Amino acid sequence: MNNLNGKRKFYVLLGLFQLVLVLTVFLSVDGVITLVAAQTESFDYYNSPTAAVLALSAAISLAASVLGSAMAIRTVGTAAISSLSEREESFFKAFLIVALCEALAVYGLIVAILLWTKIPTPI
Repeated sequence: MNNLNGKRKFYVLLGLFQLVLVLTVFLSVDGVITLVAAQTESFDYYNSPTAAVLALSAAISLAASVLGSAMAIRTVGTAAISSLSEREESFFKAFLIVALCEALAVYGLIVAILLWTKIPTPI
């Protein structure tokens, strides 16, 4: 993939991302639970490995997004500060890029909350 130019690499990565999204939709949590429940005689939904996988997925999505956001802010923040020292009129652009890096953590939090609400609890 190193010999690809920038535009082609972007389209390859975009195609891979779309493939991941399609697989995510078709293999959603409810679909997998329905498939497993249909294949067994007695399926204890509350003590199933699904609950553990959902909890781990929520933790991993939050941790990975926060770490990714921290690394992005570290890199972009130092570049933004050095850019501001040279030209003060670049403040809005620098602020916007740092805010977009912070949005990564918020997206991870949203995904973690959505996964957390899918964890089964007995009534």
